[in-house]
Amino acid sequence: MTLFSGIQPTGLLHIGNYFGAIKNWVKLQEKYPSIFCIVDYHAITVPYDPKTMQDKILNLTIDLIACGIDPKKSILFVQSQVPEATELTWILNTITPIGELRRMTQFKDKSQEHPESVNMGLFDYPVLMAADILLYKAQIVPVGEDQVQHLELTREITRKFNKTFGQTFLEPKSILTQGSRIMSLTDPAKKMSKSSGPETYISLSDSPETIFKKLSTAMTDPARQRKTDPGTPDKCNLYHLHKLVSSSKELDYIAKGCQKAQIGCLECKKLLADNLARELAPIQKKRKELAENPEKIKKILADGTEQARKIAQKTLIEVKKKMGLTD
Repeated sequence: MTLFSGIQPTGLLHIGNYFGAIKNWVKLQEKYPSIFCIVDYHAITVPYDPKTMQDKILNLTIDLIACGIDPKKSILFVQSQVPEATELTWILNTITPIGELRRMTQFKDKSQEHPESVNMGLFDYPVLMAADILLYKAQIVPVGEDQVQHLELTREITRKFNKTFGQTFLEPKSILTQGSRIMSLTDPAKKMSKSSGPETYISLSDSPETIFKKLSTAMTDPARQRKTDPGTPDKCNLYHLHKLVSSSKELDYIAKGCQKAQIGCLECKKLLADNLARELAPIQKKRKELAENPEKIKKILADGTEQARKIAQKTLIEVKKKMGLTD
């Protein structure tokens, strides 16, 4: 079974990207043949700076490898370098009902976020995502909660294609991780995002001092902050981050101390800052080494593109034959 997942080149990675996706990818590549795609075509559906796109792609590739994605074990490539993806997107468009696309909540959210640039690419985003997955006949797709609806549409498109043209694709299944939804430091009701400002997220490149500074002003349990009760760990946004980096002994200490008001929020945040800094230290060290040889990174992407295109071309030939587009 093949695994496929993609990530947009939108700038600095934060711990939401890492714990919500990349750390899980590193583990899964040991279990499944894996394909990881830098989805630049998805990234251009909202306003962006063309002058910085290539740097963002290169830096994201460095980040992924520094986090543990191994080009010797997995295929790593850039979406726009495999034109078969857009060709399959057009084909899938012909069997995708407009009504299904209108139901997509991410289109509605992005349209509100960028009202000046509501475009067809944004509307058709889920079909391109389906093409990415089906082009490589992936059966395992790690996704965040905000992409589950898109994956279900992919499954519906798969069934429609198979019923219309004959068995071609297997329905992909999603994998959600424990940390699949990391929330904003300043508003636990919102997902962590770079667009909300640097104080709302922790970057993978942040120093220990910066991490503690951001956490020191981060919101914990609202009830505890209002001093209406001692607070409970499960209501605290930062406690969920502790679960990702702190030991069971530390978690027990924090939980009991919080419930009995025996420890202060600052002590809890300092422990979290130390543990996060320790988690990120080897990534930052590896990233520094990789950044010194950009040509090697470009070669990795070129090799990944070559491998991806071989698979994509084979799939597209099969699809066209099933549809009567070629002999």
